[in-house]
Amino acid sequence: MILEKAIFQFQAEGRPIDSKPFGHGHINRTFMVTTDRQKKYILQQINTHVFKNPAELMENVIAVTEHISKKVDDPKKTLHFVPARGGEFYCEDGGQYWRCYELVEGFCLEAPETDGDFYESAVAFGRFQQQLADFPADSLHETIPDFHNTPKRYHALKEAFKKDICGRAKSVEEEFDFAIQREEEAGTIQKLLDAGKIPLRVTHNDTKLNNVLLDAKTRKALCVLDLDTVMPGTSLMDFGDSIRFGAATAAEDTKDLDKMTLDLHLFEVYTKGYLETCTTMTDDEITLLPLGAKTITLELGIRFLTDYLEGDHYFRADYPEHNLVRARAQLKLAEDMENKWSQIQEIVAKCRRNKNEVSRD
Repeated sequence: MILEKAIFQFQAEGRPIDSKPFGHGHINRTFMVTTDRQKKYILQQINTHVFKNPAELMENVIAVTEHISKKVDDPKKTLHFVPARGGEFYCEDGGQYWRCYELVEGFCLEAPETDGDFYESAVAFGRFQQQLADFPADSLHETIPDFHNTPKRYHALKEAFKKDICGRAKSVEEEFDFAIQREEEAGTIQKLLDAGKIPLRVTHNDTKLNNVLLDAKTRKALCVLDLDTVMPGTSLMDFGDSIRFGAATAAEDTKDLDKMTLDLHLFEVYTKGYLETCTTMTDDEITLLPLGAKTITLELGIRFLTDYLEGDHYFRADYPEHNLVRARAQLKLAEDMENKWSQIQEIVAKCRRNKNEVSRD
């Protein structure tokens, strides 16, 4: 389906008169559409190479956004999707899937410019978790099966190391041994989830700052964007990924490992905002927040390492050792978390106490 045809497939207010590329996303093709009533919409072509079942994906997205819309006092605090003329919230033609939602005015950041920006991202994702605390997570489709099943990620790593199809295993023995030494601990969260000892929750699975829409005037968080990876899972991984990405002192593909550390101040900024907003977390979940950060950092590290061993078929590599460089950076960050473990735990305990004091007041 060509863009011009797709625009007219949705029940937008007014007649579309203009469209132009929008945003900086690399997965879906995205356009901003303006109608003759000066209404603005976001039109996206869903990437079916990444998301194999767009219908199930949209069922998840609509269920979650409709649940949130009943709890907000401002329509800008959630996304509002526009139905297609056939009644579904997507249209399909020749294997191409499109969707449309109302544009919410605001801005996104690739990196925080102030502590306040990082705090607001915590508020956004904590509020997202809070709003969906009573949503039946098990009713959602698992759009990417076992996405954060860390034991299965470890199994894939060991198979890749054993088969060594690219002859790279010898060069990564140190990284492999580091990861394997932490395998049992890294599987803890999945085991607790499987045993029902921590709750199954709706998770976003891409909790980076650039998926938070901020108000242009106040810089306060409006809503969370990019809901394509919304699935059942554990909130610990969502929290952990925000820390892994936002509280690290270097890029995830830095070659200078001395630069890769955990910023304890930013860790506290985020933890404070998250716990202040998400008041339904259990005591066990709060206690496990540091392990969530470490686990997902290890998990991504072994995913990069697995891809390097298998020939770089999943993550795009800009040069032959790119995924190995990424793996080393993540494993170094996990090691720095270990070195600061008592401090991390103290920060979580402090934020928990402050949250409880606010609740009593």
